[in-house]
Amino acid sequence: MTRLSTSGCEFYRNGAWHDAAAAREHLEKKYRYLARKNLVPKTEDFIKLGGTESSMSHEPYQVRCAGQVSSSSAWLTRELGEVRSGREASTP
Repeated sequence: MTRLSTSGCEFYRNGAWHDAAAAREHLEKKYRYLARKNLVPKTEDFIKLGGTESSMSHEPYQVRCAGQVSSSSAWLTRELGEVRSGREASTP
């Protein structure tokens, strides 16, 4: 989530774009909720259960970086791969 909050990207949820800091705050709340229920033993589990769509509207989350829009699932998975491989952020 640090990667998202420092990316300069925007996060789309429930019909509006939010800055990266607001996205991190929202996703951290979802993570804490899922973690209390022991549903996210791995980061991939969180991406699938909490980082993909709104649990209220079921509308997919999106990430917009430098005008490029992708699903949050694809963006988070790509960034996780880069973190694990030790590479620098691929987005601004």
